[in-house]
Amino acid sequence: MTDYSRRRFVKAGAGASLLTFFGGASTLRANGEERRARSYEMRVAAAERARRKTVGPHVSNGDESRYANKWASFTKTLPHDELGHVQLPAYRTYLAALESGDAQAMARIPLGGYNKLANPHAALAFDLMGPDAQQTALAPSPAANSEEYAAELVELYWQALTRDVPFHELGSNPLIARACHELTAMPGFRGPRAGGRVTPDTLFRGITAGGAVGPYVSQFLLLTIPFGATRVPQKYRVAIPGRDYLTAFDDWLAVQNGGLAPATAFVNDSAFSYMTTPRILTEYLHRDFTYQAFLSAALMLLKISAPLDGALPYQHSLSQGGFVTFGAPDILHYVAAAANCSLKAAWFHKWMVHRTARPEEIGGRVHCQLKKKADYGLPRSITESAAVEETLKRNGTALLPQAYPEGSPTHPSFPAGHAVIAGACTTVLKAWFAESWVIPTASVPNPEGTALTKYTGPQLTVGGELDKLAENISIGRNYAGVHWRCDAIEGMRLGEAFAIDLLREMKLCAAEPFDGFSLTKFDGERITV
Repeated sequence: MTDYSRRRFVKAGAGASLLTFFGGASTLRANGEERRARSYEMRVAAAERARRKTVGPHVSNGDESRYANKWASFTKTLPHDELGHVQLPAYRTYLAALESGDAQAMARIPLGGYNKLANPHAALAFDLMGPDAQQTALAPSPAANSEEYAAELVELYWQALTRDVPFHELGSNPLIARACHELTAMPGFRGPRAGGRVTPDTLFRGITAGGAVGPYVSQFLLLTIPFGATRVPQKYRVAIPGRDYLTAFDDWLAVQNGGLAPATAFVNDSAFSYMTTPRILTEYLHRDFTYQAFLSAALMLLKISAPLDGALPYQHSLSQGGFVTFGAPDILHYVAAAANCSLKAAWFHKWMVHRTARPEEIGGRVHCQLKKKADYGLPRSITESAAVEETLKRNGTALLPQAYPEGSPTHPSFPAGHAVIAGACTTVLKAWFAESWVIPTASVPNPEGTALTKYTGPQLTVGGELDKLAENISIGRNYAGVHWRCDAIEGMRLGEAFAIDLLREMKLCAAEPFDGFSLTKFDGERITV
């Protein structure tokens, strides 16, 4: 057997295809021991690439050490006092368990009620696809005493106040106008602007160029999903407009302690609508499975015969088309793989580095400071905000109104799991499909949400609508009150970086001549992987 040494393989370059390295298609037909050796060397090459990948030290925003009573850290489900401050012995036990990684220590974390923490042990899991979770980079979230943090919180109050404003009324609604005015004046606001101002066309949108074009909601959340032999119209149950949760302090405190919550209240069992309001979007994101939106997008693109990226194999072959490799099964596999593998990276950063408080927890601090029950040093840009004032006027408290009865999930906020998955899966889909292709069946819901009508406006491309889908999935969770803007944006970037590394590994496995995947990153940079 020819000696394909580890040194020679690595020297050939981790980015080189097996076809190039082994010298031709005939060598790929090897059987038995030689094939096993080659498979082994490919795995070694992937492992060597992962081993060489380095990131700087993982750094948090410092809030956990800055505040002795941990008011700016995630403490949900642990026992709390009457103001919602975690009991410090319980927090120390929780922190020691996380740092030890010991299963028995984690089993001894004290809880304040019935709800459990969401799988902190997974923060230490390994995976054999993509980079290791701890080899991914994430900048710290804004500190709780910063103006950027204040602006993110004020934005969340406005999102809660406008959950029932139809997307087609964003340009005319007075609450939207007030939100634009206040956020424009906040120097710490990092959301998009037009001419230096926050406008109805930029409000609550993300960082991508495609996400700014056309209607707020992506075509991939509107068009019918081809699901095997059936078709699934994207109509969703309608939660009761105006019905928000955790706006009474006793309810809020019970949930912080891990108490059980009632179910979401719906209009009725037969009320289904296309995605016409943020509340419908938040309820979609309340019930979706991890990569649902991106599986649906892949199925739609395959059904309408959206062209694949021209750099992929078989695009000009007269004798064969892609299937097991560079075809539909391959696409669907990598969408699912990107979702779950990237989620492990999110879990590492959530539990082991940042432990960022959920917005609902900080809403409790806003309320207590305004009621003079405690002083957290929150800046006046929060406590004197028009959004907080309007919330207090509506509900009698300054708690951040939640779209879900249980509030946020029981894991730390930064980064958002939905956003990391969105970044990873969107990147995979952009690598496969021709991003510039214009969607021929673009539609928008009628005002009643009962039917789709033809869209007229700027052309909507596959790449742009995939980027918009990532933003809808990520920022839609902010509309629910369970995540921060930084959770969404930095989560998307983390997922994107993870998927790029995953695609590099996939390239190693190609038997076909293949120069690599080409795609446009969220920041507009065009790359070949």
